[in-house]
Amino acid sequence: MALALPPGALTVQDARVARTVLDLLRLLADRLDRADGTGPAGELERAATELAGSEPEAGALVLRIRSAMDAGRRRETELAALVETARELTSQSDTGGVLDAIVRRARALLGTDLAYLTLYDADRGDTYMRATAGSVSPRFQALRLPLGAGLGGLVAATRTPHWTGNYGSDERYRHTEEIDAAVGEEGLVAICGVPLLVDAEFVGVLFAANRTARPFAPEEVALLGSLAALAAVSLVQARQLADTAAALDALRTAHAAIAEAAAAHDRFAGVVLEGGDVADLAEALGRLLGAWVVVLDPDGAAAARFGEVPGPGCWSAAIRAADEAPGRLARAEGTGVEGTRAGGARAEGTWAVAVVAAGQRLGTVLLGGVPELGAGQVRTVERAAMVTALVLLFRQREAEADRRERAEVLAELLAAADRPRPAVLTRLGELGVAARRPHVLLVCRCAPGRRRAVLRDAAAAGGRAGLVAEHEGAVFALLPGSDPAAVAEPLARPATAEEPDGAVTVGAAGPVQPAAGLAGALAEARRSAVALLALGRAGEAAAAPDLGFAGLLLGDRPDVAGYVAGVLGPVAEHDARRGSELLRTLECYYAAGASPSRAAAALHVHVNTVAQRLERIGALLGDGWQEPDRALEIQLALRLHRLGASGRPG
Repeated sequence: MALALPPGALTVQDARVARTVLDLLRLLADRLDRADGTGPAGELERAATELAGSEPEAGALVLRIRSAMDAGRRRETELAALVETARELTSQSDTGGVLDAIVRRARALLGTDLAYLTLYDADRGDTYMRATAGSVSPRFQALRLPLGAGLGGLVAATRTPHWTGNYGSDERYRHTEEIDAAVGEEGLVAICGVPLLVDAEFVGVLFAANRTARPFAPEEVALLGSLAALAAVSLVQARQLADTAAALDALRTAHAAIAEAAAAHDRFAGVVLEGGDVADLAEALGRLLGAWVVVLDPDGAAAARFGEVPGPGCWSAAIRAADEAPGRLARAEGTGVEGTRAGGARAEGTWAVAVVAAGQRLGTVLLGGVPELGAGQVRTVERAAMVTALVLLFRQREAEADRRERAEVLAELLAAADRPRPAVLTRLGELGVAARRPHVLLVCRCAPGRRRAVLRDAAAAGGRAGLVAEHEGAVFALLPGSDPAAVAEPLARPATAEEPDGAVTVGAAGPVQPAAGLAGALAEARRSAVALLALGRAGEAAAAPDLGFAGLLLGDRPDVAGYVAGVLGPVAEHDARRGSELLRTLECYYAAGASPSRAAAALHVHVNTVAQRLERIGALLGDGWQEPDRALEIQLALRLHRLGASGRPG
């Protein structure tokens, strides 16, 4: 409807004009939506004011027009405020700024003493105070509202607006001591709360409150609801932007870490391609990180070191940390263990990662001397462990192949009845075994569970110059050396209370040259091991000469002269040097049934002379010479001595 009426065009001097004004007022009051007090509506209102004295309906129509115009102006103001609020919210880049802007605008739009906002905590199932405008109470600012408790808890539970002109006396709400105390400390009386919803997602509650009694009109509740809807969308968008920014930062960090680790991997690969070993990898890693590094073998022994490595006391906790975090770097703080994916020498703050290849634990890489490790450094350590695992795996496969070949060659040597074939001698040379130098052949008998350890120890003792194999239920070793007892002794192991089946009994023979064949030495070493077990000497090591008269029976080449010299040598040397008759005295002593008096009579000397001679013999032969086993050895040696060192009667 458009009316072009200049100011003063309407007067109420005649009834016709009055009726026209009333008709226009009725039409305008029924259809007026918005007006600003100027133009045709303003002219009609002034004319109606003059008419009100004679026409009562004109006054009511004027009030309707004014109310509609005021409502229009108020809606325009509110819409302008909402637009300005939207502009401010979209300019905020962080969640905190959005929340502060929401409560500040809510307080200004509704003209309240206070506005505040709570956010929903899905983990705890309640809402907590997040932003306030106009609050003075620290207790109120730290308030949490359980669902269903208080006005805010009811809004959160029902997802619908609630308001009251006097909260303290309103029985519609479930009052709690904590909520009422905080509300009382803040001095709140009138409260209005509306939910923040985005689609079906509940975000929180927006409140406007007064410290005096005040009714909230439906239009104010609707306005606060509009602001809450706008705020909820802005809040979710701010969160999404923050999450996106965090994800981008994480991607940038991850990319930098990957690039750093890739560069380190290239460096480690270069070390390997240049012929480097585990020690070179440990040095490369230590120099990259400025840390000490130690690489442990599966038994926990150091295989490589770099820098000022602390003692083994701190290794066990680090190894446990690596065991508890398979495939990733872990940190051991003293005795505590903390897994991490980030995350001078000292015991605490040690980092560890297991070295694993083909499902097998090959060792552990430890490092320390650095307070923290970045994500890229963590990946660098894990790449170092990966390359170390490959090197150790290749080394292990090579060692296994070498052990198999050495075992095959030793088995062929043991099976040969005579000298080995030229092809076997060639293989011995290729393996680093000197076929024409003296060696000792060992037969180690032990429980099946100990054989692996014995194989390892024997291989370590012989190095590249020895051969070791498991053969016929025992461990056989051909090791360089000329003293069978000295070579065999380190491999012997007695049983203990903790390991009653842990005895390792070693029979030895030699020296022998592999090129001359091992048949004789093999038989002698076997007999020596059997003799040790039969004599109750399990867990000891001995060659045939070390077994006394039993060795004469078992030896492939009995050394009678050596046996006699070994038993009676000191006494015979004394007789030869002094011209004494200690050997003859011993013969008479045993012939007389170990009686000094009868021996004296047979020798035609005084009994005291025999006693003095026996005392000298004891000093030469050592303690225990009269014990049964030792006495038997002495008597046998005396008989052989009388027969002569060559075995022919003298």
